[in-house]
Amino acid sequence: MAEFTVNAQRYDPYLGCNFRLKWDGRYVAGVTKMSALKLTTEPVVHREGGDPSHDRKSPGRTKYDAVTLERGVTHDPDFENWANLVHSLESPLSLKNFRKDIVVDVFNEAGQLAISYKLFRCWPSEYQALPALDAATAGVAIQTLKLENEGWERDVAVTEPTEQ
Repeated sequence: MAEFTVNAQRYDPYLGCNFRLKWDGRYVAGVTKMSALKLTTEPVVHREGGDPSHDRKSPGRTKYDAVTLERGVTHDPDFENWANLVHSLESPLSLKNFRKDIVVDVFNEAGQLAISYKLFRCWPSEYQALPALDAATAGVAIQTLKLENEGWERDVAVTEPTEQ
């Protein structure tokens, strides 16, 4: 049974490293890692009056985990500018611009758009400009941005591309 409808010969998943992140209508430079999109629905336990010895479960509140983005330190100030909108020493919280909808585009090995997700009303709750630096190592300086969000959904307008 084929998992792909257009490319029935394909059984392997898309490579997870081919993705780009977009906010304010443009792609953000250098994002190399993103945590999982995860939602959790809490069960509500109840009992029926005629059957007090068995619990029943119904879906309750759904929460969406924060998403953490990573990239090597660049001269692109997008991470820092957005984090500064939430808290700035010079001015209070920028209510107009601190929440953004973002788009995660996943591409197949040929560079064709395969899957897209929209994350709603995101805002940065944590920003790391530089990691602890150690001159004795050959590591790359990494920036991180933790985004709280109010939900996400798959963009069903993006359909499976025809592979050559």
